[in-house]
Amino acid sequence: MRVPSTQALRALDSFARHGSVWRAADELNLTRSAVSHQLRLLERELGFVLLQRVGKGVALTPQGRRYALDVRKALTVIGEAGQRHDSSVIGGSLHVSSTPGFASLWLCTHIASFQEMYPDVALNIVTPRRLDDVSNTEADVFISFGIGNWPNHAVDLLCEIEFTPLCSPSLLNRLGGLTKPQDLLRANLLHLVDFEDWSRWFAATGVENPDPECGIVFSDMNLVFSSAIAGQGVAMGDELTSRKALDEGRLVRPFDIAIKSPRSYFLVTERTKADHPITKAFSGWLKSRLAEAAPGRT
Repeated sequence: MRVPSTQALRALDSFARHGSVWRAADELNLTRSAVSHQLRLLERELGFVLLQRVGKGVALTPQGRRYALDVRKALTVIGEAGQRHDSSVIGGSLHVSSTPGFASLWLCTHIASFQEMYPDVALNIVTPRRLDDVSNTEADVFISFGIGNWPNHAVDLLCEIEFTPLCSPSLLNRLGGLTKPQDLLRANLLHLVDFEDWSRWFAATGVENPDPECGIVFSDMNLVFSSAIAGQGVAMGDELTSRKALDEGRLVRPFDIAIKSPRSYFLVTERTKADHPITKAFSGWLKSRLAEAAPGRT
């Protein structure tokens, strides 16, 4: 099969990351009709459906999402190959500010592969006090959790998040199992910063007379997960940061019900630093690794 055009693949990758034609068009400096045309041509060439209509807009089909993940990895590999064979080797320092949970539960378990690709980059990783804080003047890039509103910064969506209850197998046994959402009223709830996530989950599942403000509030996702793993209560977590604990059986999902968070992970940089070679190299590596770790990846 003939390899599709790079422009069409970049259009698909941008649409997959941003979720809308107009944002993809803005990133690629194309018109919306040009992006739509590239996507239609790609569908025709591939012979399967990439897009489906959802309400007034369009979204990727399950097959389209899987193909887009492969495309993102391929584009990253191509970009990195060019950088590795460029006469000017990428080197220098990179200061990364990341939310504590993402830093310890995901970034620190993958970062060695970036160092292997770019051995001449000296890395420094720090954590802010607030999940959406981008005020550290020493940081070059920020991995932040918020609604995407950081004026005067370049903002790139990394991944959206869905929350679901998580607990240890030992707690599940002590509670006699959790068969319906109402059963969580018998459990101790663990919160990160505030009560919003549990309040939204109870509302979505129709639990009557919940008390989402009971339990313990922590300032750090590491503390929430540590408490949950130790059987101290039920946490509201996401598959991205809890994947290792779930795979190892230290945490379990008692329900399949998940709610989409109004906040997402973003890569945030000052506009003056966004096009720096080191920043672009880190951005490309990060998006590729996240694509590989995406839930439902087959």
